[in-house]
Amino acid sequence: MANDLPSHLPPVLRPDHPPTHPLRELADRYARDVRGEIGDATLTGLTLATADLRPGDVFVAVRGVNRHGADFAASAAEKGAVAVVTDAEGADAAAGTGLPVIVVDDPRGILGDLSAWVYGTGRDDDLPLLFGTTGTNGKTSVSHLLEGILGQLGVVTGLSSTAERHIAGQIVVSRLTTPEAYEMHALLALMRERGVEAVVVEVSAQALSRRRVDGIVFDVAAFTNLTHDHLDDYADMREYLEAKLPLFRPDRARRAVISLDSDAAAEVQERCEIPFVTVGTPAIATDPDAAARADWVVEIVHERQTGTEFRLTAADGRTLTTIVPVIGRHMAANAGLAIVMLLEAGYAWERIVATLTGDGGIRAYLPGRTERVSGDRGPAVYVDFGHSPDAFEKTLAAVRRVTPGKVVMLFGADGDRDATKRHDMGRTAVLGSDILVVTDHHPRFEDIDSIRATLIEGARRARPDAEIHEFSPPEVAIVEAVALVGDGDAILWAGPGHQDYRDIRGVRTPYSARELARRALRDAGWPVPEPHWPVPYPD
Repeated sequence: MANDLPSHLPPVLRPDHPPTHPLRELADRYARDVRGEIGDATLTGLTLATADLRPGDVFVAVRGVNRHGADFAASAAEKGAVAVVTDAEGADAAAGTGLPVIVVDDPRGILGDLSAWVYGTGRDDDLPLLFGTTGTNGKTSVSHLLEGILGQLGVVTGLSSTAERHIAGQIVVSRLTTPEAYEMHALLALMRERGVEAVVVEVSAQALSRRRVDGIVFDVAAFTNLTHDHLDDYADMREYLEAKLPLFRPDRARRAVISLDSDAAAEVQERCEIPFVTVGTPAIATDPDAAARADWVVEIVHERQTGTEFRLTAADGRTLTTIVPVIGRHMAANAGLAIVMLLEAGYAWERIVATLTGDGGIRAYLPGRTERVSGDRGPAVYVDFGHSPDAFEKTLAAVRRVTPGKVVMLFGADGDRDATKRHDMGRTAVLGSDILVVTDHHPRFEDIDSIRATLIEGARRARPDAEIHEFSPPEVAIVEAVALVGDGDAILWAGPGHQDYRDIRGVRTPYSARELARRALRDAGWPVPEPHWPVPYPD
């Protein structure tokens, strides 16, 4: 992790009244060697980043890709650090700061356990109920649906997702899908301090590989699916799956819920080391027969532009019919998974049924997940965070089923990320739409013309006669896409979702696909509703 973060990033959230520990106790627990005098110093927090450092913190210096964190130890001392925890390599660089240096074999490896000790958030501490969800697609949706249902049940909630952090009603934009271990434990301590009763965490494969959830034991963990993505981080799909499996061990979770909707589910079941139940949605599963044999089965009842009605049925005959407030059979599958997670956590079936039928369905806001930003009249415009071929296929199919007219697909691809999926993204996008509009997303340091060319090449191979347009930048593309549609048609803008920036050559440029879509509709003469999100482009 970089040690000097851009100042515009959201702050690390910490408890208002952190516990105080003698530095000597930290050394006794973790040190292989200590350089300098510890004395009677105390600590109240820890960090990997000097930009987040507060007086009283221990600065943990780890080897990065380009530099060792110990190179920033002098800055940490100036900001009030009480000690440096590092390895033997970093100890020499930190020696001149005047701070005591606590030498350990693997500072990254102990960070989760160290953070749990500092903030009192380990396995045996008094914590809220903890839910964790992993998988390629659906993690954020399941997390927000879980939080929404918990709120309907009267539970004070916390959430950590790709989109947002929530602490008993306070909302903060997220930095990473899953925070670094020291951030995660500080966040849990803050949630406990604020009276949060249940915490929902989105757990990425990278979070498990990079040990960001070390020291945390989830009461219920869930697996959504595994599809083509993140092969910039993992050598192949086998390695990607292996990265997710540790969540289903006793040191990570107590119980599990496994969706049977993807091929990987069979191996997740086989290698799951904790008690688990299964849930399946035959309408979207790669093996419908296997999904139909799950402990809990999701059946689609009715699809409309305002939501998806579904029935959840147990093997023992219990059944619940309710509505999830977004389109898509995959969203019904996500909602069914969330409900089963609540049951596995100990919430009563009768209480859940009474709530989700008496309230008229699930009340949850899913930022940037098939989010409709258009009004009741004119073309329907949906903004979605999906950026994989599987996500495109499911979401386009959902839009198609509720759209009487033509469907326009607008999308781009991430630069400096998994390029192996780009042809499949173009193929899936063109096969599921009537008109394709290719634009830019996060170019980062990659050539944007080359990214678009690869996407279009994949689309042309699949449908040589398709109507395909290319517009750059996306501010132009959405205006042109709106000009292609009328009343009864739909646009799916996939990729940006909830995000409020574009990464252009390492600079986070303010940007909102949701607001750009609203403006394009309004300028074309169509009514638009008031936004649910902060507006970055004031009139």
